[in-house]
Amino acid sequence: MRTLYFLIFITLLNHCVFAGMRVSVSLYAIHLHATPFTVGVLMALYALLPMLSAVSMGRLIDRIGARVPMFTGSVAIALGALVPYLWPTLTALHLTSILIGSGFMMYQVAAQNIIGYIGRPEDRPMTFSLAALGFSVSGFVGPMLAGFGIDAFGHIATFGAFAAFPLLPIAVLGLNKLRLPQPHANAPPPDPGRSVVDLLRHRVLRHVFVASGLLAAAWDMFTFAIPIYGSRIGLSASSIGLVLGSFSVATFVIRGLLPAISRRLTAWPLLTVSLTTAAAAFFLFPLLERASFLMAVAFLLGLGLGMSQPMVMSLLHNTTPAGRVGEAIGVRMSLVNMSQIAMPLLFGALGTALGMLPVFWATALLLSLGSLYARRRK
Repeated sequence: MRTLYFLIFITLLNHCVFAGMRVSVSLYAIHLHATPFTVGVLMALYALLPMLSAVSMGRLIDRIGARVPMFTGSVAIALGALVPYLWPTLTALHLTSILIGSGFMMYQVAAQNIIGYIGRPEDRPMTFSLAALGFSVSGFVGPMLAGFGIDAFGHIATFGAFAAFPLLPIAVLGLNKLRLPQPHANAPPPDPGRSVVDLLRHRVLRHVFVASGLLAAAWDMFTFAIPIYGSRIGLSASSIGLVLGSFSVATFVIRGLLPAISRRLTAWPLLTVSLTTAAAAFFLFPLLERASFLMAVAFLLGLGLGMSQPMVMSLLHNTTPAGRVGEAIGVRMSLVNMSQIAMPLLFGALGTALGMLPVFWATALLLSLGSLYARRRK
């Protein structure tokens, strides 16, 4: 388990940059008078290359293992944070979004593949819950550091601080100091004729891909919309960071309780609750302007979305054919990133034209339809 805990720690460092830089990039773009549509483009760039390359990356990881992709991804994350520190322009933010989004995709596909092979198969809900707890910590710390760092030291210094976070993962992986499982060593040889379509034809996997795409899109919309909405209603960067941070605190709480909850409820009822709770939260957001109320609704949203990822990853590992887990994770990530590109662009344009209320309520409607879909699964 020492391998798992240290892997979670270095993943926490990289995800802290990913989560914090999303907020920092959004707020600095707004500081440079970018429109909501431009902010949407920046958020979409986080997902563009991951959408196009996640499946290929998953196949590569199935063949060569996780270490090299994790190292390369960590380097890209560090460079992405360094770019606006050295070149603080709106153009640089576009490059930052591409580097950090692509780098974290490489790291995350590899790490999620490896985590599923640490311990016994029946321990996967607990293993992924522990990993998700790490994401909750970094999801809280990253935005909080971004908000308070910007208020105290400015945007540029905050970019520089985030660039230092991946140095430990780079050193540990580059010097081969972390012993990782090698699941691909016992996998059957890859079939040259196999296709992603084979995975999409798998009934359970297809349902998992749809549900996880909706849940991830809700998560991304929260990160995209709250900085814009908070700025429009006059919240400070620190207050926006607190709203985002309360969401992450809730994900930490629910993931700590998830092993006990999962013994009473199976995956699909939990995913239905997750989608329903998220829909209710997005309906409430545009009706509120006080930071304390927004923090409460963000906490509710965190409870709903926080339970979803461990169950999705456990379902993927338990139902994917042998030797194709990395590819399945890549398919899921491609579909997730596809929605993450489309939704910020669509709702960024909608927010520019009509304001943020239609953005929140359209997301709530989509999630409500998703909850009906999940309720029919077994």
